[in-house]
Amino acid sequence: MTHIISKEHLSLERLKGILANHETLILGDEAKNAIIKCRNYLDSKMEDISRPVYGITTGFGSLYNVTIPTDQLSQLQYNLVVSHACGTGETVRPDIVKLMLLLKAQSLSYGHSGAQLITVQRLLDMFNNDILPVVYQQGSLGASGDLAPLAHLSLPLIGLGEVLYKGKVRPSKEVWDEMGWKAITLQSKEGLALLNGTQFMSAHAIWSLIQCHRLSEWADKIAAMSLEAYDGRIEPFLPLTHMLRPHRGQIDTAERFISLLEGSELIVRPKEHVQDPYSFRCIPQVHGAVKDNIRYVESVIENEINSATDNPNVFPDEDMIISAGNFHGEPIAIPMDALAIAMSELANISERRIFRLISGLRGLPKFLVVNPGLNSGFMIPKYTAASIVSQNKGLCWPASVDSIPSSQGQEDHVSMGSNSATKLVRIVENCERVLAIELFNAAQALEFRHKESGERSSAVLEKIFNDYRKVVPFIDNDTYMHPLIEKSIEFIR
Repeated sequence: MTHIISKEHLSLERLKGILANHETLILGDEAKNAIIKCRNYLDSKMEDISRPVYGITTGFGSLYNVTIPTDQLSQLQYNLVVSHACGTGETVRPDIVKLMLLLKAQSLSYGHSGAQLITVQRLLDMFNNDILPVVYQQGSLGASGDLAPLAHLSLPLIGLGEVLYKGKVRPSKEVWDEMGWKAITLQSKEGLALLNGTQFMSAHAIWSLIQCHRLSEWADKIAAMSLEAYDGRIEPFLPLTHMLRPHRGQIDTAERFISLLEGSELIVRPKEHVQDPYSFRCIPQVHGAVKDNIRYVESVIENEINSATDNPNVFPDEDMIISAGNFHGEPIAIPMDALAIAMSELANISERRIFRLISGLRGLPKFLVVNPGLNSGFMIPKYTAASIVSQNKGLCWPASVDSIPSSQGQEDHVSMGSNSATKLVRIVENCERVLAIELFNAAQALEFRHKESGERSSAVLEKIFNDYRKVVPFIDNDTYMHPLIEKSIEFIR
């Protein structure tokens, strides 16, 4: 399958399809023409330009007032890329790097950046052949674009740096020689077009959003199983209450639970208790708030990835080159911090349901094991979930509230959105682990409920339970728990 890079709106759903179907990227004719037109305009402009233009005829950052001779402009762009490749720390996961390649090509394709056609095409060639530059997580301030990580993304274009190819990290030049590709000679403004931009932040956000949608769906299914196992009540999910407070996510969650529980024998049996704890009773309000936040952040990120985010912006038709701030990460840094809080809360309420399931209440044995005392049962998986939730709380401190001036004060306010992005990924991964532990507990508790009464949950939840039991067994006596938690993670993945 093929995806054409164009001005057509690129949605999260479309990106999911491109990645899932291993689609090949090609430049549409409109994009090619826009790229060529902008590049030709810049080349002609260089012949009669009568004033300094930031990043094209000048240095960068606080060196904006240093004019560079025409015969050194290509060297200026080369120097920019190599000097900015200062990333460190852990490497970025390959699927996020692949997204970075796509998003950078998309941004350059609008014809307001001045990139050469061969430069944009080579980004697509790397994507299509799974030749993924080695990029590091630390180094960007999320302001003048994601400078350091995008420099590492761009190094292979000029024959430098390393790439991951066929499972091995190798010098890019070796792989270039195998492919018959030559290093690109960057033209005026081109290095700046590659390094200015929010593709590091945006790619992390897109990866996280894809996972958030999946985990939000799983959170409802797992919580519904926990509700059944805990002998919970249906009333908090009935529509009359939610008509009084019509948040979309809240309504959607309540409706989903009614659907998930349809046909259940357990949910309709008489209850001795008149009310459930908040971690069950307030699922529509908490899970719903998470859904609303995911939806909001998706709208912001989709706007971002359909934008040109480098600097300066080139407008051939208007004969203008404007130095501004489209590279600044604040528009997505704040939403990413908010999404991190939302996903942390999804894990937080999940851990509280785990706590309830192992508490020896409502006919369930303590720690969900037949012989507690001799067996610790599910005591310590709850500790693990609590530890993860606590780590998330620390990670939720918003990176976007910080700013450290750089470049001798010229770049005096930065978004720190790159830190928002990498923290978000960690929180999403942590949320997945906590939900997997809740499923581990919920299945054990539901099986006790089966044995106690012979009553069954809904067809939907019983199918999930039966599928889960094919990979994770009922625990009679203490056993090595780590592999079972890992299998639970793989099950929901």
